[in-house]
Amino acid sequence: MTDPATQVATRAVVTGHTRGLGDALAAALLERGVEVLGVSRSLNASLARRYPEALTEVELDLADTAQVAQWLGSDALRGFVAGAARVVLINNAGMVQPIGPLGMQDVATIAGAVSLNVATPLMMAAAFATASGDATDRRIVHISSGAARNAYAGWSIYCATKAALDHHARAVALDENRALRICSLAPGVVDTGMQAEIRDVSTAQFPSRGKFEDLKRNGQLASPEASAAKLVDYVLSDAFGQEPTADIREL
Repeated sequence: MTDPATQVATRAVVTGHTRGLGDALAAALLERGVEVLGVSRSLNASLARRYPEALTEVELDLADTAQVAQWLGSDALRGFVAGAARVVLINNAGMVQPIGPLGMQDVATIAGAVSLNVATPLMMAAAFATASGDATDRRIVHISSGAARNAYAGWSIYCATKAALDHHARAVALDENRALRICSLAPGVVDTGMQAEIRDVSTAQFPSRGKFEDLKRNGQLASPEASAAKLVDYVLSDAFGQEPTADIREL
């Protein structure tokens, strides 16, 4: 565990902080005394009530790269991380759609998925590296998936976009940026709205649906809170960034 005395100097940016794993990640950080900037399409009223002084929020459509670029061009990110000795970016926001074989995929949905799952995290990472240049400890986390490392029928877009984050982390790690660590981190199979989406499609769209139904039925899905606690412990630990890709279940 991280020394609580050092955490007053830590600030974290979390995308998609209003529900599921993102909500749990933001809460876990705030509980540890870390100031959080949450960036999402909506606000998190529950967290705002609980942590009015430590949570800052920005409403932003993260699938709209023009909006993201405009926001990143402002001083908001630099202003938030200024003065912190340790700063963390958690690229959590993502989408699982479109689900289905190639001929069933909607091209506009593909564009939205690539924007949200790949373009925005890479843009956030680059802007974060620039804005946090004065910090002595900079950490970037891409929330990855087992789908980045194992192909699934009907999941070509999700697999491809998560694999892109993994390879981005591998390449950035080779840059040897000053005081910057990066890891594309798979959280395991978590009981979120994304899992409900998977179970709601047909086997024609996603042949592995039964596997995920069984995980839910047998109580084998991890809770967002349990997964977030493990992720945050690792992200704030000295071991973070030793490997550019990792699975929280194997640490």
